[in-house]
Amino acid sequence: MHPKIGLVAPSLDILGGQGVQACALMDCLATEAYEVAFIPINPRFPSRLQWVRRLRGARTALNESLYASSLARLQHVDVVHVFCASYWSFLLAPVPAILAARILGKRVILNYHSGEAEDHLAHWGPLVHPWLRLVDEIVVPSEYLREVFARHGYRVRVIPNVIDTLGLRYRERSPLRPRLLSARNLERHYGVDVILTAFALIKHRYPDATLIVAGYGREERALRRLAAALGVDGISFVGRQEPLEMAALYAGADVFVNASVVDNQPLSVLEAFAAGLPVVSTSTGDLKNMIGRGGHMPVSPRTTTFVRGDSGLIVPCGDPAAIAAAVAALLEDPDSALAMVRRARQKVDAYTWPYVREAWAATYESGV
Repeated sequence: MHPKIGLVAPSLDILGGQGVQACALMDCLATEAYEVAFIPINPRFPSRLQWVRRLRGARTALNESLYASSLARLQHVDVVHVFCASYWSFLLAPVPAILAARILGKRVILNYHSGEAEDHLAHWGPLVHPWLRLVDEIVVPSEYLREVFARHGYRVRVIPNVIDTLGLRYRERSPLRPRLLSARNLERHYGVDVILTAFALIKHRYPDATLIVAGYGREERALRRLAAALGVDGISFVGRQEPLEMAALYAGADVFVNASVVDNQPLSVLEAFAAGLPVVSTSTGDLKNMIGRGGHMPVSPRTTTFVRGDSGLIVPCGDPAAIAAAVAALLEDPDSALAMVRRARQKVDAYTWPYVREAWAATYESGV
């Protein structure tokens, strides 16, 4: 009999990688007859208190109050699986769950996802390390994070992110057209401004080029102003997209672009692999392992060149000209682009449930 899992994570009301990953994991666990109690770190407010969302401090206070009270449900589970980010999010979401689980005598698995782990562990010592020592096991999705945690004295288990490929139809593009897709939220560290500037360069070379920008975030107004200032057409901001809507965007695009400066193992890049999209990306976080040959593809920040990886083209951070050059290289050498796409698709299997199922089973059942 499987242990009952208490899964503490963002719901899809916060549409981001952790929420999507938590939802995918719950669906997979259901196929294995696991009983899962989902406790969102962002509980929905009662209808009479929706107005509180307009008040930043009051919103946080009410969310924490509702969230803390919901943690009482952990008394009915065997294992507490806590999704974890960094900085203030770490204190507001994982810490209360770890404390509640310890009080209730439950085994705790901390599932750390943030690409900002190095800075978090190095500079938030008293606010992070005592809590990490309280958990029974730390699970990370990438070798990149394993190396970060090892430098700080922690042994962790690596279990890759899991993606559902059923909604993503693999298609080889012929001809390959300049139809670009960016699918990261509109936050500064995802570099969407760099993609917009690169697109203006691409547009001068390929007048029929288009760019769809999917996602939402604090930088939306600034990014819309930048897009207008660039003076090119073909840019569409489509906002927040649910997973099924994202599948349609992958199907309609021809090239996936990512310019993040902080990252770990982005689901959007894995989904692009699964949908047959050639990828142009920076190599931050675990992206160097996902895209680069042997996991080590050095890129000079002082050049406007790109590097060919096994599964995509790697560009320096903050370099629109390199992105434009990489996209042009894909369009002008479709045979090489197709070879990269096929290699990328082969990598996707390692991120599907049949490949990670046993690792999660061993993690949940250890010590229970």
